[in-house]
Amino acid sequence: VEVFAYATHPAVAHWGAEFLERGRMQCRFAKPVYDGRMAEIAGQAVDGNALEITVESGGVLCATGRAELPKTKSAAPNPNDYVSSVPPTDRPPATEESLAVGTVLGIAPDVLTKDIADQYLADVREKSHVYSELGLAHPGWLLRLCNLALKDNVLLPPWIHVGSDIQFFSHAKVGEALSVRSTVTDNYERKGHRFVDMDCLVLADDTRPVAQVKHTAIYQLRHMAVS
Repeated sequence: VEVFAYATHPAVAHWGAEFLERGRMQCRFAKPVYDGRMAEIAGQAVDGNALEITVESGGVLCATGRAELPKTKSAAPNPNDYVSSVPPTDRPPATEESLAVGTVLGIAPDVLTKDIADQYLADVREKSHVYSELGLAHPGWLLRLCNLALKDNVLLPPWIHVGSDIQFFSHAKVGEALSVRSTVTDNYERKGHRFVDMDCLVLADDTRPVAQVKHTAIYQLRHMAVS
């Protein structure tokens, strides 16, 4: 999710806080960016209201993305259409059964404090001042919460976040309690890996939709599959 955070830099630099209120971004991860290595992010304007984004490290293409600022604001989903839940005390192993289509994966509301928000901005080398000036949560932090909806509900072996598609509906603000209501939409095998797709609704104070995230992860790598 930190690579996703890097990839949002050109979009926020281009559109400012408006992107975080009604923009959309798709991002796919091809190769890892290793800890301590430099990452280079580029955004190329296309189609008038879109940016094609790349993240490279050591000359290797690590991620691609497309960010857009629609002319009109998208209608937010109804939170009542998503089931509210908290992680179980005893997490089951991540399997086709525990991550079956329709499974609800949620997290308890968590307040984003100023100290945590400031530290995150420093960690992802964020240069835009809109976050600190307006007290906004970073999109990378929202995706962290979506990851929690997965890893706090099932026991995961080594796993890989491979892509996300995020649509913003309103600003997530420092000091608000942020939560995720999520449902498994697909569970499938591809090239020996087991994938899970999730439809995540990020809420502020458990009422206001902030973003909808279509989140994809490999929860079982092929060389770890049980024969």
